[in-house]
Amino acid sequence: MAVADVTDALTAAPLRSNRRRVVRRILHNPLALTGLAVLAIAVILAVFANWLAPHEPTQTHLDRAFAPPGTAGYLLGTDDLGRDVLSRIMFGLRASLHVGVLAVAFSLVVGVPLGLIAGYFRTVDALISRLTDLVLAFPFLILAVGLAAIRGASLGNAAIAIGIAQIPGMIRIVRSETLRIKSLDFVAAAIVEGASDAWVLGRHIFPNAGSAIIVQATVGIPAAILGEAVLSFLGLGIQPPAPSLGTMLADAQQFASRAPWAAVMPGVAIMLLTLAFNIVGDSLRDALDPKASRR
Repeated sequence: MAVADVTDALTAAPLRSNRRRVVRRILHNPLALTGLAVLAIAVILAVFANWLAPHEPTQTHLDRAFAPPGTAGYLLGTDDLGRDVLSRIMFGLRASLHVGVLAVAFSLVVGVPLGLIAGYFRTVDALISRLTDLVLAFPFLILAVGLAAIRGASLGNAAIAIGIAQIPGMIRIVRSETLRIKSLDFVAAAIVEGASDAWVLGRHIFPNAGSAIIVQATVGIPAAILGEAVLSFLGLGIQPPAPSLGTMLADAQQFASRAPWAAVMPGVAIMLLTLAFNIVGDSLRDALDPKASRR
């Protein structure tokens, strides 16, 4: 396939150049670096929580209940059962990141192939698009809550429910990119030369749609984290005594006036984590925008 080989060579160099440009733009963006730093700290705290946490997250000390922040041995204070808030936040970050990554991975595995098929094969586009519209008719959190209630309360079920709720958005993004890339000259040249559909999708469309997929995944993780917090707050996510940022908020709401730190600290953790992901996602979108490089 002479023309296909030529188009491969022509597109490989720009892809490498784009990667270097993206890295350079990220490194020169202070806001993006700040978001990456926050994410790095959160990941370290979550991964190494077993070693970094000063106390067992489920260990109770009723004689130390409602200890204020700064108390000896309890940097962020304790909750109504005397459990260390800092330790529970560390393990709660692990649960949130776990659900966020699993949910987005599930939406990628299902949504990316369906989006590619819908955008490339016009015969099935209408069917996939109508099914996508049907699911999108339900609000994200309502759909996730309903699915979690049907499947039962657990971390895995929460991740699957949130992942299913994110599939329609992933399908739309990938379908839109597939339609755009399919109309470009190098794809038309490969088709005219006789390249198979699988070759065109795997060698040309999917790699060039990768930037949009990465941005959508980066934006989807904070939405999944918020979804997990809502499900846990409602009792449909991770079950006590396992620590979760959502369950910490649910447990602390009745003691908000007596121990506000028990509710404020996990709320701040959720805010910083989701904000950092959104900042990184926005920065990636700007860095991957080819129009930005010509400004």
